[in-house]
Amino acid sequence: METGKFLQTMGNMFIDGSAKLGKNCTIGQFTVIEKDVVIGDECQIGHNVVIHAGTKLGKGVRIDANSVIGKQPLRSKRSIFKSDKTYEPAEIGDECLIGAQVIVYTGCKIANNVLIADSAAVREDVTVGEYTIIGRSCTIENFTSVGKKCKLETNSYITAYSTIEDYCFIAPGVVTTNDNYLGRTEERFKHFKGVTIRKGGRIGGGAVILPGLEIGEDALVAAGAVVTKNVPAKTIYVGMPAKEFRDVPPEQLLENQGWE
Repeated sequence: METGKFLQTMGNMFIDGSAKLGKNCTIGQFTVIEKDVVIGDECQIGHNVVIHAGTKLGKGVRIDANSVIGKQPLRSKRSIFKSDKTYEPAEIGDECLIGAQVIVYTGCKIANNVLIADSAAVREDVTVGEYTIIGRSCTIENFTSVGKKCKLETNSYITAYSTIEDYCFIAPGVVTTNDNYLGRTEERFKHFKGVTIRKGGRIGGGAVILPGLEIGEDALVAAGAVVTKNVPAKTIYVGMPAKEFRDVPPEQLLENQGWE
C-alpha cells in the first residue's frame, strides 16, 4: 500500500511521507510513524504506537498499544556512557510479537520470531536471537547480547555489558549486576562488567549474580542464591553465598534434550 493513499484513508495518525508500508498492514489510531521507517507486509500496529525514524520492521510483526520502537536514550551529565554516539536504527525481524507498553531503543537488533511481553524494556545496542522470549516487565540494559531460544521471565533484570548465550533460562526476579564499587571511586571503571551466562545456563527465581561473573555452560543456579564466584559448567550452585551442590543430572543436560 502506498503511503500517500494510506494517509488519505486514515485520519487520526501521523505517517511521514518517506515511510514505506508493506501490503495488508493495519495501523491503529493515534500512531506515529516517522521518516524512513520501513514496515514489512502483514504487520499489525496497535493504537498510540510510536515508531521512530529509520526503524525497520520485518513481515508479520505485531506491536500492541502504547509501545515505542527506536527510542533514543537519555543521558545524565553524570552518566558513564557517552552521549554523542550515533546509533543505527532499530531492526525488528519477521514474525516478532511485541506487547503493550514495550520500549525498544535505537541500535537494537531483534531477530525473527522473538516475543517481547508487555512493559518490557530493551535498551540501545542490544541484540536478541531468534525465538527468544523476553517476559513481562523484563529489562535488558545496553551493550548486551542475548542468544537464540532463551527465556527471560517476568521482572528479570539483565545489567549492561552482559552476555547470555543460546538456550538460557532466566527465572522471574533474577538480578544481575555490573559494578562492584556501587558507583564510587574511579577504580570501578577498570572493572565495569556485566555477567556472562554460557550456553544452556539456568538461573532460578530471585537469584543475584555479582559483577563480571560467569555461569558455565549448562550450569544451574538455584532460586534465591547469591553468586559471588564463577560457576563451573554442568554444576548446581545453591545458597548465600552460592556453593557447589552437585553435578547437573545427565537427563537435564542440554545435549540430551534433542533441541539443537
